[in-house]
Amino acid sequence: MNKAIYLSILSGTFAVAAIAADGKPVADAAKAAPAAPKSWSAYQLVKEPAVPEVKQKKWVRSPVDAFVLAQLEAKGLKPSQEADRATYIRRATLDAWGILPTPEEVKAFVGDKSPDAYEKLADRLLASHHFGERQARRWLDLARYADSAGFQGDQTRPNNWRYRDYVINAFNSDKPFDRFIKEQIAGDELWPQSQEARIATGYIAGYPDNSNSRDLVQRHYQISTDVTDLVGETLLGSTIGCARCHNHKADKVSQKEYFQLQAFFSNTVFDERAKLDQKADVDVAYEKAQAAYREATKEIRDKQKALLDTVREKAIKYQKERYLGDARDALFKPQDQWTPMDKWVNWRHKAVFNEATDIGSYLKMAAEDKDSPEYDATKVDTWKEYQKLTAELKKLDHLKPKFAGSTNLTTALELGKEAPPTFVRFGGIHERPLEEVQPGIPALWNPTKEQLAITPTDKSSGRRTALVNWLTSPSNPLTSRVYVNRIWSQYFDKGIVSTLGDFGRAGEKPTHPQLLDHLAASFINDGWSVKKLHREILLSSTYRQASAERADVVKVDPDNKLLAVFPRKRLEAEEIRDSLLYASGQLVDKVGGPAVFPPVPSNLNAGNLWEISKNPEDARRRSIYTFVRRSVPYPLTVSFDPANPVSPHQKRDVTTTPLQALTLFNSDIVFAWSQALAGRVINEAGGSESAQIDRLYEVLFARKPNKEEKVALQAFLAQQEKVVANKVADAAKSGTFSVAVPTGVKAGQAVNPIRAAAFVDLVHTVANSNDFAYRF
Repeated sequence: MNKAIYLSILSGTFAVAAIAADGKPVADAAKAAPAAPKSWSAYQLVKEPAVPEVKQKKWVRSPVDAFVLAQLEAKGLKPSQEADRATYIRRATLDAWGILPTPEEVKAFVGDKSPDAYEKLADRLLASHHFGERQARRWLDLARYADSAGFQGDQTRPNNWRYRDYVINAFNSDKPFDRFIKEQIAGDELWPQSQEARIATGYIAGYPDNSNSRDLVQRHYQISTDVTDLVGETLLGSTIGCARCHNHKADKVSQKEYFQLQAFFSNTVFDERAKLDQKADVDVAYEKAQAAYREATKEIRDKQKALLDTVREKAIKYQKERYLGDARDALFKPQDQWTPMDKWVNWRHKAVFNEATDIGSYLKMAAEDKDSPEYDATKVDTWKEYQKLTAELKKLDHLKPKFAGSTNLTTALELGKEAPPTFVRFGGIHERPLEEVQPGIPALWNPTKEQLAITPTDKSSGRRTALVNWLTSPSNPLTSRVYVNRIWSQYFDKGIVSTLGDFGRAGEKPTHPQLLDHLAASFINDGWSVKKLHREILLSSTYRQASAERADVVKVDPDNKLLAVFPRKRLEAEEIRDSLLYASGQLVDKVGGPAVFPPVPSNLNAGNLWEISKNPEDARRRSIYTFVRRSVPYPLTVSFDPANPVSPHQKRDVTTTPLQALTLFNSDIVFAWSQALAGRVINEAGGSESAQIDRLYEVLFARKPNKEEKVALQAFLAQQEKVVANKVADAAKSGTFSVAVPTGVKAGQAVNPIRAAAFVDLVHTVANSNDFAYRF
């Protein structure tokens, strides 16, 4: 029996032991990585290193293999044998797509005797839209992507899915990574007429936001801080945020340099109500449905507006007076006297002001709070009438669009050439500004001492353009290294620098520094092509190795940092859900569009924060399209360590907890998928139970069960049939009973309901095994 699966019969049920993928407890002790040459530094310019000479030349398919093999040979180790083709295609498909290959795809690849079989597979994987969906999920982890703002209200951000779709399309079209970065940080400055480039700035617009903040000047500082840390961590592999309060303790980055970096974003605001220039079919349909609702409710809303107009001026004045200090002064200052910071504050106020909430709340206070200076007895009837109209409007909710969408886009922009001043802050404290600073790059990151040319436009300071030109410049030593290291981590579980977000002195040293430089240099020389980078890794001998444990490797390299063995890895949260859904035959393979709300347990009690989508197909979309609510994570995947969208998520955690097994075993949704998978297997394998078991393994594991596994599975099926029969007999005494049988079975298939229910339990159990949850 495969040692990653333990099947046992306990009281008539199937129990699956949660163990490590290699069948052994995970070691706690971490060994030091092989020392990198003292001359190597992440802050040196990227140069293509010489490919090392190796003895086992036939094993080398690309320079990647030579760099890996050179270190293995230095330690007296040999690479592992090549993984069988079925294992390879399952591994590669999960890594590139995030879902399983079909049995037909496995059969075709295993049987392909052409010399370029692997190349054809890699090209097919990279050409599929599934590639963009998978790579986008990894990027969205870094972009702290969510469909809501967070904090107490956690308001929906109805436009954010447009940024998510931008990322998917960027990877599918192999948009050059340097252009990808430029659009996301300065798309509005560089290509102001491009709707795509403006949507791309959702990368910096995704910060968690508290729209009720009373200190708008401080909020400017907080947003600038978030964006600065985002760029430093995700693109430059730097814990730059440590330098906000003091000089960095590990790296030579001063507090002044931190605020110089922050100054690039000082003049940036975000517009969540920008109009669409180009509309897709979903936008046109939503706009039409929304227009119909607004027409049907126009009379009521007009009456509401007339009532609010009676207190509008007082309400706005009252609301502005609630802000603090400099923000309040800016809100009451004449526009012709506004400083750049005043412009920012007034823009922010306009962006967060909500007529129905803010003016409506004032009207309620004026009518009901007799102790308030704002109380006005003449507004009592006005408030009652407003409440009546609100109730009437609520009755027409059924006329609202039956599907999610928006009529706007979110984009960054600037409010003119001049930017608000940026100051060094004592201890990082907003209220204690020190010297003013201008935009600049930390000297540590700028080995050529390049001077950034900042060229304002008629609508912009040009600061972010200057920053992205440096980020993608040959004189930047970090951007390419950091990104290729992330891609390496996706395939080999750990990066060449294992601390993906910290290339500094506090981070881990690279295990293969010359390999990292080769990948970074090739990435740039190949026009920043993401797909070429993935292709080189997919086709390497290093990636083709088997993952079976070897005693000689454990002795010399217990943490497998030299990669003599391919590292096994547990599937991520979305891969587990999507692969189960895909295997069941239930996946709705639709790319893009507004986020969806799959069903959740009734006891979640999330109220209007999670309103289940009306379209039943939405429940069967890939996980990347599931609405990301910062305060209400999706229950089915939350136990499997998904990304936390509060801040850039560098690498998925891998925990093993009882709650994970309980989630999958007890979930009605997962059980329904198991029923559908059982039906699929019966349809495809026919009436033979032996063939059905073979087909189940082919769907889930890309292989057939071995003899020992098959004996155990058939024994379980026989035992479980007795269990189900006894339960049915007991239930029949009360006059009502039912069993969970396979769903979707074609007409004409003879199915014994008791035996079929036992088969569903078998399918459900096998789908919850380690062999499914890991890729080998």
